[in-house]
Order: sequence, then structure tokens, then C-alpha cells
Amino acid sequence: MRLKFTKMHGAGNDFVVFNGVHQRIQLSPEQLRLLADRHFGVGCDQILLVEVAQHPDADFRYRIFNADGDEVEQCGNGARCFMRFVHDQKLTLKREIVVETKSGLIAPRLEDNGQVTVNMGAPIFEAARIPFLGSSDAVIQTLEVAGETVQITALSMGNPHAVQVVNDVEHAPVAMQGPLIEHHPRFSQRVNAGFMQIVDRNHIKLRVYERGAGETLSCGTGACAAVVTGIRRNLLDERVNVATHGGVLNIAWAGNDTPVFMTGPAIAVFEGEINL
Repeated sequence: MRLKFTKMHGAGNDFVVFNGVHQRIQLSPEQLRLLADRHFGVGCDQILLVEVAQHPDADFRYRIFNADGDEVEQCGNGARCFMRFVHDQKLTLKREIVVETKSGLIAPRLEDNGQVTVNMGAPIFEAARIPFLGSSDAVIQTLEVAGETVQITALSMGNPHAVQVVNDVEHAPVAMQGPLIEHHPRFSQRVNAGFMQIVDRNHIKLRVYERGAGETLSCGTGACAAVVTGIRRNLLDERVNVATHGGVLNIAWAGNDTPVFMTGPAIAVFEGEINL
């Protein structure tokens, strides 16, 4: 089976994108892992599949597969690349679309400067909906990680996140704590582990250990989750620049049940064909 693909990235978070609108693409977990492998495949953090919408209010359906082959609910950087892909491939002439995901509808918009803004929907704090095993929906929760008690904020941006505030993100124990938090028994669907350093009320630095992918250069939903966490803890204002190792994302949230807006780059790197 030979498939054409586009390699893309959003602030260094990289993707292999397939057009499933004009053909039916079914990939096994083994094929997905091969595609993501940086030595034997194309190499990426996630594989994105563009499909015909099933929801009556959506323009397209958006499916996301992590490097380990598991399908997941949401990917913010991928959503921006999705918008760029369908526009560049002339699958739509619209500059703003509605996209169906596993966790609901999102609305990406292609800006005049080439960046993409995505309405990511409102954050979810109810423990059962994250899902997170806890006796309350308190903003700050404690986790036991390798014999150490860490303070996190648990929330969902369509996928689960555990965000902690650190003094120095470059020396944060991402490699050690990241996989332990990802597989913590209080997160039944695993979780993305975020490590946030507050620079000032409008700037943070962020590293994220993503479930099924490991630490990535950037995580869009992780940036949204971090800013929401900072605002709920009264550490941040409602518009924040998030510096990741792959670039800067702009996040805005007015609080309560309002949606989170994320703006950032979406870059097509190259097109190719692979024999699976």
C-alpha cells in the first residue's frame, strides 16, 4: 500500500498528515508506529487523518494517532496544521472551518499573516470528565510521584492534562516525572504532564511530556492547559505568550465557561510517498 502524505509541524510539534477525504485510509497500530519512527519511518509525534465529517455541523473530521499507535481525542498544534493542510490542498476555500474531533467540535481560522487561531472550546475541570480520580474538583491537587508529593492542576482541553508550576523549567524533572505522571493510577486514560515556569503575568515557559509520544518540542493543548491553570491560580492575566522549545504560542482565556483561543504557526515541510 502506497500512501501520499504531507510532513508538517506546529512550533516543532511534528505530524504526518493524510488526506482521507478522497480515499479510505485504515492504518494498523503497527503501521502507525512505523510511520512515527524517526529511523525506519517518516518520523513524527502524531499522525493526523483528514476525513469526511460525520457531524452535520462540521466541515471535516479530524483523527489523531500518537506515536505509540493509540488514537487520542485532541491535539492543538495538529488542529492548526489541519487547517493549513485542507486550505493548501484546496479541500476547502473557507478561511474558518468547523472540525469534528473525538472530543467534540473545534473551529480553526487561517489568519492573514499565515498563522492559525483555534477555538479550542471551554476547559473541563470536573474530575470525572477529565478523567481524574479525586474526591474534589480543587484547583490544586497532590500526587505521589516516586516517593515525592507534587502539586498539580488537573483539567481537560479535550484531552487530559496535569500541570505543575516549577521554578526553572529547564531543570524540571520532565524525563523522570513525565512518564510516571502519564501512567499515574489516578488518571485512567493516562495524562499529559506539563511543567510551567511563570516569567510574568503575560509570559510563561513550558515543557510537556505527552502521553504516547514523550516530551515534544511543543504541545498546543498543553499550552492551553498551562495558561488556564495559571489564570485559575491567579498567576496569569487572560492573554499569555507561551514559550516552548519549538516556538511561541499565544493563548487567550476569559475564564469560567468561555472557550480558550490558541494562535500559532502551521508549517508544511515536505510532501512524500511511503510504501506500507
